Amino acid sequence: MATVEENKKLIADVLATYPEKAAKKRAKHLNVYEEGKSDCGVKSNKGSLPGVMTARGCAYAGSKGVVWGPIKDMVHISHGPVGCGYYSWSGRRNYYIGTTGIDTFGTINFTSDFQEKDIVFGGDKKLAKIVDEIEELFPLNGGISVQSECPVGLIGDDIEGVARKKSKETGKGIIPVRCEGFRGVSQSLGHHIANDMIRDWVFPAAEKEGLEFEATPYDVAIIGDYNIGGDAWSSRILLEEIGLRVVAQWSGDGTFTEMKVTPNVKLNLIHCYRSMNYISRHMEEKYGIPWLEYNFFGPSKIAESLRAIAARFDETIQAKAEEVIKKYQQQCDDILAKYLPRLEGKTVMMMVGGLRPRHVVPAFKDLGMEIIGTGYEFAHGDDYKRTTHYVNDATLIYDDVTAYEFEEFAKALKPDLVAAGVKEKYVFQKMALPFRQMHSWDYSGPYHGYDGFAIFARDMDLALNSPTWGLVGTPWNK
Repeated sequence: MATVEENKKLIADVLATYPEKAAKKRAKHLNVYEEGKSDCGVKSNKGSLPGVMTARGCAYAGSKGVVWGPIKDMVHISHGPVGCGYYSWSGRRNYYIGTTGIDTFGTINFTSDFQEKDIVFGGDKKLAKIVDEIEELFPLNGGISVQSECPVGLIGDDIEGVARKKSKETGKGIIPVRCEGFRGVSQSLGHHIANDMIRDWVFPAAEKEGLEFEATPYDVAIIGDYNIGGDAWSSRILLEEIGLRVVAQWSGDGTFTEMKVTPNVKLNLIHCYRSMNYISRHMEEKYGIPWLEYNFFGPSKIAESLRAIAARFDETIQAKAEEVIKKYQQQCDDILAKYLPRLEGKTVMMMVGGLRPRHVVPAFKDLGMEIIGTGYEFAHGDDYKRTTHYVNDATLIYDDVTAYEFEEFAKALKPDLVAAGVKEKYVFQKMALPFRQMHSWDYSGPYHGYDGFAIFARDMDLALNSPTWGLVGTPWNK
């Protein structure tokens, strides 16, 4: 692995290509972690540099694609031109159980399909008509969310007024989400806006509705797990095995009713801190519900997280947690016996959204692999503070890395594997670099939990040790 000084020189060499002003701005987002420091030393949550290729998405993507979209029994209207709804249509592999088109709607694209006349005259009447049609065609829907696209914010449509009127008429929750893509600097603000709509529109209405709820001392909610490839199911299995009752999943395979009853739980377990910490903090402040960030990637962190969760409950749960950890030990040993000799010592560069660049690190480490570079698309300062607990000295850190920077870093550091998003996938594969797509697990998964770790190990082995790479050489091996 390169030293701190070598990686700092690498950053300087890469920045030298930019014009002076651009280099000065990007320099604040690139650094080398030095052991013992409490921060990674990079600026974050700032606007991307004009003229560069960024992997970021928009506020609409953060709201519809991440927070609201996976709620399976709601109809989510992409309110605006058809393109945004089409592009976000089932791309995240949020698995769910139900009968699509009857009581679940996750893989159906609902759009208001704005035309020029809607821009000129407004789309409020069209939105009201769409709600009526949804109620007629899909009467078992649990509610509707209106996910605003850019034109809706620009022309000033009153989606809140339509939502209030139609909620009274239908007796169902209709949630207007002002997540126009031009808001903020990335999809991160879309997460925040989506959380705020739950706070302002869902919880107050649920309190008036007075839903029946039979509480137990062991009620928990899974927050920020979107069930990509079945992740939330793998997590839920372990939580139930240690004796907890999972009341709600936010939002993979979750329902609107689960969301509404969540203020009754004893503990919120937050997986994706970046996208759901806002509502978790609100529930702590208003309802007195504590929250705990957990990590079910790799056996080391799974055991640590199960013990931390169990410590919030009584000795019965704590004893069961130890039983579950012991139960899966042989399975973990078998996985490591098979894959550790094939993967140990391999180096990895990561770049994903707002959680996985740190949370997946322990799973790689359990397999004997080394992280030599990591960074986020849309992290905030507290994410980089949390990252210090996961990375080693001299790890290259990059925030909102540009396509040019990422390629140059890879050429210099020569990783054995790149783990990033779909926008980067084919660039690095064409460089003959093994690659795993870490947004939706490259059509695999789950990766959470003990069962998920077996799949994770298999997939890393398939990516790295495929005989395909013997037919083509990376640029530095030719």
